[in-house]
Amino acid sequence: MNRDDRDLYNKPGHLIRRLQQIAVAVFLSKTEGFDITPVQYSALLALNNHPGVDQTTLMQIVALDRSTIGEVIGRLAAKGLVKRAVGKQDRRTKRLEITPAGRRLLAAMHSINDDVQKTILAPLAPAERRQFVRLVRKLVEQNNDRSRVPLKSRTAKRGGRA
Repeated sequence: MNRDDRDLYNKPGHLIRRLQQIAVAVFLSKTEGFDITPVQYSALLALNNHPGVDQTTLMQIVALDRSTIGEVIGRLAAKGLVKRAVGKQDRRTKRLEITPAGRRLLAAMHSINDDVQKTILAPLAPAERRQFVRLVRKLVEQNNDRSRVPLKSRTAKRGGRA
């Protein structure tokens, strides 16, 4: 490492961005045959956990902006993993449902996603892994309001795990 680069390589923001790049690369390499991105996977998992939510609620659950969630849902719908339905109370809203194909995909990817997480954390000792996740969760929760799209899940509002 060049002495002049230490300033960059020791900045938390730079390291977090690099770790995000690494996490995405690991996810994509291990899920290559599934044709799904980490953001699409998160949206699909949230829809599985919150059947029938509208797009705005999903946006708040996964902390994505309006245009990104629209693109993500569009791609998932085109793949037959999600379907949109007219809202029961408000016909202007679209309820989102995971399809049987979406559920099968999540089931098939469950152990692979566990492997992705283990691979990312593999360089750390078990106690360091727990500490790392605890500290990153604390940073995310304490800085939530600084986000362009603050997480607004019920657990985040209660101050629990997001």
